[in-house]
Amino acid sequence: MNQVKMIQMFKYSIQCFLLVSVLVGCTTVPETGRRQFMLLSPQQEMQLGFSSFETMKSNVPISNDPAKNALLKRVGERIAAVAKLPNAQWEFVLFDSPEANAFCLPGGKVGVYTGILPITLNEAGLATVIGHEVAHAENRHGGERVSQGMIQQLGGTLLQSGMAAQGYKTETQAVAATVYGMTSQLAYTLPNSRGQESEADYVGLLRMAEAGYNPEEAVKFWERFRAYNNQAGGGETPWFLRTHPMDEKRIADLKKWIPEAKARMR
Repeated sequence: MNQVKMIQMFKYSIQCFLLVSVLVGCTTVPETGRRQFMLLSPQQEMQLGFSSFETMKSNVPISNDPAKNALLKRVGERIAAVAKLPNAQWEFVLFDSPEANAFCLPGGKVGVYTGILPITLNEAGLATVIGHEVAHAENRHGGERVSQGMIQQLGGTLLQSGMAAQGYKTETQAVAATVYGMTSQLAYTLPNSRGQESEADYVGLLRMAEAGYNPEEAVKFWERFRAYNNQAGGGETPWFLRTHPMDEKRIADLKKWIPEAKARMR
């Protein structure tokens, strides 16, 4: 095996990956000014969100608790009223699951699991979660992740095609593909994921304040979530393998952003 040629081919695939990333469609996140790589139109992204949400509702039990559903509806409508998501078709569904999680799909489809309610604790805590998830949809993070996956796949295809054209053995191509996958994951996918989460924290904090909720409650929620996460063993994952920022960092960032958020309170 010619290692020099293998390294050259690997560098070529990375260069192609970066070049296509730069040349193909970019959009801008309004609140932060960050440029983001985007291959999907807003309409395509929303259609994916609508389809995924319908599948979710068919496969996961929905809570019948009237008080909890009323709480979700009340908080959701207040956040939706200030969200900057054109043509959104807002829908808030409480899924009966012990998982401590929530999500907002493109187009305004919001799902909250009952397992997170003991951690949100109160209306402002739930507003923290809804604001964060709505910010993901508002900033088109879903479409961005799909686009990143498409370009990574293209980079892998370029690498494999180039190595095959150079006559490399199948085993060597497999090794190169594994190295490429690990490198792109650690150097590109995970850092971008953490960046999106931090961006959602920031924009979500602004939206909950604009909806009339005290942004200081966001810090209290994340402190409770940190305690829950530590108890569940979530603190054991090394920082460079995490899809989310370290709890300590996101709490420190939220404290830094509170004065700006308070200036936007109704």
